[in-house]
Amino acid sequence: MSKNISDQLVEILVEAGIQRIYAVTGDSLNHVNAAVHRNGKIKWIHVWHEETAAFAAGAEAQLNGLACCAGSSGPGHVHLINGLYDAHRSSASVLAIASTLPAKEFGTSYFQETNTIKLFEDCSCYNQVAATPVQLPRMLQAALQNAVHKKGVAVLGLPGDITNLPAAAAETTTTLFRNKPFVRPSENELLQLAELLNSHKKVTIYCGLGAAEAHKEIIQLAEKLKAPVAYLL
Repeated sequence: MSKNISDQLVEILVEAGIQRIYAVTGDSLNHVNAAVHRNGKIKWIHVWHEETAAFAAGAEAQLNGLACCAGSSGPGHVHLINGLYDAHRSSASVLAIASTLPAKEFGTSYFQETNTIKLFEDCSCYNQVAATPVQLPRMLQAALQNAVHKKGVAVLGLPGDITNLPAAAAETTTTLFRNKPFVRPSENELLQLAELLNSHKKVTIYCGLGAAEAHKEIIQLAEKLKAPVAYLL
């Protein structure tokens, strides 16, 4: 059996390390759900409400680095919005698949039609619609890369009528590139900070997201300074 768009989508998600799709099954997501079943390497986690799917994906992303949720045409993906805002503001790398109306019906005030570009504009770092088989692998790759490197929500609109079309060969690699750059202040900045800390007897350390990978160092500094540590929510 030839591979369709949904099979290609699931294969790329598996290769990217995504283990689950949180969603409510049915309607324009049916072919994606069927592809998940055929693939067998990723789980479809059925929830009672799409808002739960988005919050679950946001939580998993903060634990494991990358997660996925999906919502079907109209009300389905609209329900994702609250959880996606939370994930985006929490710098959680989430891919949201927003299944939409058939591409041939765009701009016709079709039943449950929404403009996903406008809808998710303020809670995403990538937000596009793949309306053809050729666009899907490239846009999905771009969405995953943006979610990982910009640490936020990437939304991929997916018209329900293309999900069962034959897949097109990917024009670019679908391997997700991950990097962990090491960022540090300059020598002069470090000396200025040391001088500032040494010149005060009472110091409190207040940490934000930038200190997320420096837990051990923060504890060592706090012990040396005998300083309490506060942190952002």
